[in-house]
Amino acid sequence: MRLIEETPYRFRIEQEGAMRVPGIVFASRELLPDAPGDQALAQVANVATLRGVVRASFAMPDVHWGYGFPIGGVAATDIDDGGVVSPGGVGFDISCGVRLLVSPELDRDRLQSRIRAVMDRLDAAIPRGVGTKGVWRLPDRRALEQVLTGGARFAVDQGHGVTRDLQRCEDGGVLDGADSATVSERAIERGLGQIGSLGSGNHFLEVQAVDRIYDDGAAASMGLAAGGVCVMIHTGSRGLGHQICTDHVRQMENAMGRFGIEVPDRQLACVPVDSPEGRAYLAAMAAAANYGRANRQLLTEAARRVFEQETATTLDVLYDVSHNLAKLEEHPVDGQLRTVCVHRKGATRSLPPHHADLPPDLSAVGQPVLIPGTMGTASYVLAGVPDNPAFFSTAHGAGRVQSRHQAARHTDADALRSGLERAGILVRGSSRRGLAEEKPEAYKDIDTVIETSDRAGLARKVARLVPLGVVKG
Repeated sequence: MRLIEETPYRFRIEQEGAMRVPGIVFASRELLPDAPGDQALAQVANVATLRGVVRASFAMPDVHWGYGFPIGGVAATDIDDGGVVSPGGVGFDISCGVRLLVSPELDRDRLQSRIRAVMDRLDAAIPRGVGTKGVWRLPDRRALEQVLTGGARFAVDQGHGVTRDLQRCEDGGVLDGADSATVSERAIERGLGQIGSLGSGNHFLEVQAVDRIYDDGAAASMGLAAGGVCVMIHTGSRGLGHQICTDHVRQMENAMGRFGIEVPDRQLACVPVDSPEGRAYLAAMAAAANYGRANRQLLTEAARRVFEQETATTLDVLYDVSHNLAKLEEHPVDGQLRTVCVHRKGATRSLPPHHADLPPDLSAVGQPVLIPGTMGTASYVLAGVPDNPAFFSTAHGAGRVQSRHQAARHTDADALRSGLERAGILVRGSSRRGLAEEKPEAYKDIDTVIETSDRAGLARKVARLVPLGVVKG
């Protein structure tokens, strides 16, 4: 595999063998995956062999080894050219994403005297951990089916939020095309009790302060000011999404032969988008996406109640965007506007100013791009830019450099917690093991990831946020 440095922030994997397009890696040398321990670049090349793939197989600055696709992988397939859809290009945590809430009244100094009480109450109010029950007790399957088709909109209709919340969500809070009939009974069982919960792993709810502003105009449009208080929520579709991915990978493995499809890695199991199996997966994926959006809506309301009780202030939704989805979008390909299936796996959509899908009050600014760091480091708000070559996509986080096992093996969770508290970050974790697995050293440097996203033309920096307290799964 030949890797050519085109610019300090862009590398090219030359097209060879079964590759239909080249690979493009947006990274500095510091951020390139460390082979042979991380096979992400080989996965970029493998994705370039998929039927119907166009432009390139892209990798974002936080790229690392994943299931089938690398995490931080982006690829689009031309539907009219037999383009495929692959669950490995979405991942198991379908519609995992980030929501950022902003307090229009509260600043860091005013919060300081109440931060411990806020974190203690959030600790009690936010369910998390493996198998945890959520804050919304759905009465039956029918209610869950309404979540799967209605997403955050259904949650708001049931009194869990306000209409403005939906205006600041990707797709208005609900992804069209969901069909609960494509969701297995096992997935339904797993989803019934978990709506309104964080889950485990790298999921979190974090209280943050705006540390630095890079774009005064964009920040003002987004309601961000130096010293302002934010709450970032990072979670997805829980066990329901995981089961949907598992189910449809199996179905596609069995169906590929019928379509004459061969892949270099069985984790890239795929079928044509315009096939019964492809349409069924997209319908089930949309259902999981709507579950994930409703999940973040419920957690928004839980956080709001805590802030109202402890600080007598409210929280507004700045934006909500997923980073594990496949979506049918129109993009120019070889000079023609084509309908393509854009896989974003650990990659955030990054729409430019004046895009038709943006809320009117953010149209001139571009889409808010929410990129969390790691426990104890910064997170960022960016904005979409014109001429993004990767189908308007950018990074989704810092990107792991250590497995969870490696991170936990030599880490004292109590010492980690104490060190973070000395740095002014209050940690409320559900397990010592979970804290150790998510130590900051297990990830790439978030500031470098953001700088690369900016310099590579994927998005522009708006604001840097720093943690005051974190609730971990």
